Amino acid sequence: MSITVLVISSIFVLVSCQHQTESPVTDSNMDIVADSSSYHLRIPSRDSLYNKILGSLVGSAIGDAMGAPTEMWSRKNRQISYGYVDELDPSFIDPSPEGLWDFHLPTGTTTDDTRWKSLVGTYTANNLASFYQPEGPDPYQFSEHILYAYQLEVKRLKETPGDDPLVIEHNMRRLTWLQEWAMVAKPFAARDLEAYTTALHRFYGGDLLCAGMLYAPVIGLPYPGDPELAYRAGFRLGIFDQGYARDITGLVAAMVAAALPYNATQNSITEVFRTVDPNDYFRSRLFGREAFKTFQAAETISKTAKELKICHNELTIPLVDEDSLATCRLQMAYELLDERNQDSPAHAQEILLVTLTALMYSDFDFQEAMEFITNYGRDNDTSGAVAGAILGAYWGFDALPASLRDQVLKTNKKNLGIDLETIASEITDKISQEFTKT
Repeated sequence: MSITVLVISSIFVLVSCQHQTESPVTDSNMDIVADSSSYHLRIPSRDSLYNKILGSLVGSAIGDAMGAPTEMWSRKNRQISYGYVDELDPSFIDPSPEGLWDFHLPTGTTTDDTRWKSLVGTYTANNLASFYQPEGPDPYQFSEHILYAYQLEVKRLKETPGDDPLVIEHNMRRLTWLQEWAMVAKPFAARDLEAYTTALHRFYGGDLLCAGMLYAPVIGLPYPGDPELAYRAGFRLGIFDQGYARDITGLVAAMVAAALPYNATQNSITEVFRTVDPNDYFRSRLFGREAFKTFQAAETISKTAKELKICHNELTIPLVDEDSLATCRLQMAYELLDERNQDSPAHAQEILLVTLTALMYSDFDFQEAMEFITNYGRDNDTSGAVAGAILGAYWGFDALPASLRDQVLKTNKKNLGIDLETIASEITDKISQEFTKT
């Protein structure tokens, strides 16, 4: 790949995650603009790029871990058990294939949201060159990667030693996590269109679920500053999505790509909903682009809630920092979101709406956005993971709350076998290698 590289000097200052109100900057004095006929990427120095990529992966894992103990709980039940959540909490829920895999796991434990970042992170690192081909990453190769992971779990289950029911049950959870995905990936990899279509339309019951959103943030990482390329890659690999859920997958990848450059702004990230539309969703008759309507709804909810001057209703959520007005505003945002709830909390449009509302309501403050999502509830680990990936890419790892990031890194590596630092390093190195080729 022939690429012309131009180095631009800039000044960077480290920022704290507390009261994050300004555009984030990094500790490097270099930003690289990589131009070719197909790409216009803003590649920070290796250390700065690593800080951003690790920030996205760990930010996502923090959102996942904060939501996991109360995933799908009602607000009332969560308040009874945990009160107002502003940190990582232990989990007492039963294990499940998509959720936590065991009892009594330490704080910082994550669910399938982070497992998907790990699985697709490995795919991205090992196949990065394909991301820079004119057609983008190969969806058939991607489906084979998913099938291989499933086949490893089949092998693990078959080779389970002894007959200990608990060990067998644990390995069954690992296998069942990928069961629905393998049923779609298998006919897709075989290029059996009829079987693939049938499997896709019965995938987890056939709803417009947030399937691609679980891994879309990783797909955006190879494209710093080029959200359209990230969108195209996310859309191309959104083989588990139906309808406009696939457009949302592309947009999530685009937001992460837009958040990675040192000079990213809140507007440059959210602007993708207006400017990135290579498949012409805006031109769709009668209904237009549903994802953009969701963006507009998030803007309205955030603005309406933040402009509240007087509390009119009785508070039904815990006080936030002993501030009744701030609590009233948060409650109003929640009530407005409730009005737009889908039948399934895992519906792609609902996850997007909660994510965007949290970003806007918090003015992209990481801690505040995580608290907003966790305490709202519904599918809060997935919404938290998506928002955390975007904000982590925006602020970088160094600016994330130290207690949260360190605990999540430790728990995922020690207890779950997910080494986010290694995944980030591998992706960073592969990107750096691609753009230092002569």
